[in-house]
Amino acid sequence: MAFRKRPPFIGERGGPRFAADWLVVGLGNPGEQYARTRHNIGWWVINELARRAGTQPKTTGSLMAIGVGSLCGQRVALVKPKTYVNLSGKAVSQAHKWTGCDVTHTIVLYDDLDMNVGAIRIRAGGGHGGHNGLKSIGNAVGFEFIRIKVGIGRPHLNGEPTWDSEYVADYVLGAPTGEDKRRLDEASGLVADAVQVIMTDGVDAAANRFNRK
Repeated sequence: MAFRKRPPFIGERGGPRFAADWLVVGLGNPGEQYARTRHNIGWWVINELARRAGTQPKTTGSLMAIGVGSLCGQRVALVKPKTYVNLSGKAVSQAHKWTGCDVTHTIVLYDDLDMNVGAIRIRAGGGHGGHNGLKSIGNAVGFEFIRIKVGIGRPHLNGEPTWDSEYVADYVLGAPTGEDKRRLDEASGLVADAVQVIMTDGVDAAANRFNRK
């Protein structure tokens, strides 16, 4: 008689193994060398939420690290995609299957070059605004997800903002120091607070409380 392995992400009662009420995804690049870079601010927030929820995202499969814990009396799945940012949709689509969450209960966290360092903006739905990660997610699951973007500021060259691709890449993939790091550490804690307010009181309440320039 041939034996087959049980599908790995199905719970004992046939439901998703990582069943959750909310899915929170932090965008960033995989690899320890990127962990504390500006581009991975979404992962900073996931780390803080994991601490509060009593869980730790662990690599599961090839597309993500995932952990499920409790926040505000609800189950929340915290995900760090292991794809690069422009392929994030693959991880989010799989996370929906593994958690049972839908797009309207999905919160995506990411960095923004054209907002001041530490600025926060929260909204539900919208387009991708040229962000390849959001475009990938929207194409995979739809654009109705909640998004929280955190400003990392645009680098300056000779005293002026620069769009030079090499200079910008070095900045985005660099680790902030000094006042920039302090502001981003503060913002990551505030965004974690905002996620909890979204879960309890909704997006508008969180936006009114935490959106800042």
